[in-house]
Amino acid sequence: MQRIDSGIFQVAEIADEFLSNPIAARKRKARSKRLAADKPTILVVDDHKIIADTTAEILNRLGFRAVRTYDAQTALQIAAKLKPDFLLTDVSMPIMNGVELAIVITKLLPATKILLFSGQAGVSNIVREGEEKGYVFDVVAKPIHPEKLMEHLKRKNDYNH
Repeated sequence: MQRIDSGIFQVAEIADEFLSNPIAARKRKARSKRLAADKPTILVVDDHKIIADTTAEILNRLGFRAVRTYDAQTALQIAAKLKPDFLLTDVSMPIMNGVELAIVITKLLPATKILLFSGQAGVSNIVREGEEKGYVFDVVAKPIHPEKLMEHLKRKNDYNH
């Protein structure tokens, strides 16, 4: 038992030294950024936190670097810094709806591919208002199976390159 305990302490000491070493920490951070840079980024916006959190987690597991937020104003700030490859946003949100957000993102970041999603049947008027302004966005229904979401994102990526 003594040997096991001392082994645990040795591992803990090595881990502490590794984690506290600033050079090693910088290398880990740089490696993490390189790995993240290889993944397509997607900004997930939904005022229902459970949906935004779950969707972002699923997308991260599918190989994206997903960032989530719960309102359009914060999404604009994040998008300006992140410059995501994709924007996945709920249509029906307070203050600024998803179509309004998508229009602004399209103007600011024309390379960002937009996919709207909604669990409400009455969003067609909001989408139509965007179309009348010359903006057409794909809309998928919530809930959406992760495989179907992936198909939509792959299709958007293929069409926009």
